[in-house]
Amino acid sequence: MSRIPAVANMFYPGEKERLKEQLDSFVRPAPEPKKVMAAISPHAGYMYSGGVAGAVFSQISIPDAVVILGPNHRGIGARVALTASGIWDMPLGSVPINEVLAKSILQVSTSVVRIEDDPGAHTMEHSIEVQVPFLQFLRPEVSIVPIGLSHLTYDACQEIGQALVQGIQDYGKEVLLVASTDMTHYESQETAKAKDKLAIDRILDLDPQGLYETVSKHGISMCGVIPTTIVLEACKFLGADRAELVQYATSGDVTGDYAQVVGYAGFIVY
Repeated sequence: MSRIPAVANMFYPGEKERLKEQLDSFVRPAPEPKKVMAAISPHAGYMYSGGVAGAVFSQISIPDAVVILGPNHRGIGARVALTASGIWDMPLGSVPINEVLAKSILQVSTSVVRIEDDPGAHTMEHSIEVQVPFLQFLRPEVSIVPIGLSHLTYDACQEIGQALVQGIQDYGKEVLLVASTDMTHYESQETAKAKDKLAIDRILDLDPQGLYETVSKHGISMCGVIPTTIVLEACKFLGADRAELVQYATSGDVTGDYAQVVGYAGFIVY
């Protein structure tokens, strides 16, 4: 089964050469790319958040296998929806689903919420799709396992994080985790930056429970808090000891309209 792009020619160019030109303007590969456990990257239209995403992926060594976790904005399908087989047709070429890794993750059961093979949940969702061209651009042979997430309890996030670790360890090869998220939505620049700092501080402290609770307590409209919480949980179990903020920006930095902005933050986790 193949998935066609949902947001090509909307969030990013759908024509191969134009897309390569835009990615080339965002990506500046480091002389010595870093091996990291995870990246946290925004998923807005490239004109708004492409600079932040490009800064993140420019710094890291991308392995052959990447698990991308993103919020399910439309609420279609399973609460934890993985695609276990097939390909994603993208403007830069087809990207295969890593079926061995996907199977390893699916086989790890959780008592709170089940990870399900549900490609239909991804048909119209953009949060994972917009990460893929960056990965392809830097690692043309990359394979992916996309996981779409609806709202979950913290306990469920913790269990899924543990399940991911077990699945990755059973797979036995290097895997990069990517959490897809934007930050505060449609508030003033001043308010967005203040709220986002609260969440950013929890990420930098590698504190998934603190992030989850801070976003809820302060009403931070961080759409990918669930993917980010799960990725931080997984990184903790894998022994991460440091997170780094690569870049922060808002849509106002592009449009000049600071009355209602969306925040974008990019991180790497070691």
